[in-house]
Amino acid sequence: MNIFDMLINDPVVLYSFIGLAVVLGICSFYVYYFLKHINEDEK
Repeated sequence: MNIFDMLINDPVVLYSFIGLAVVLGICSFYVYYFLKHINEDEK
């Protein structure tokens, strides 16, 4: 449980998870954006 407590209480780990979530959100937006425009361009 020591590792689990560290993951919840350490602000550096929390900021890292938030930053990772933001980066993955931006990447998923660009994947959706490019796939949507590629499909529209083929029509």
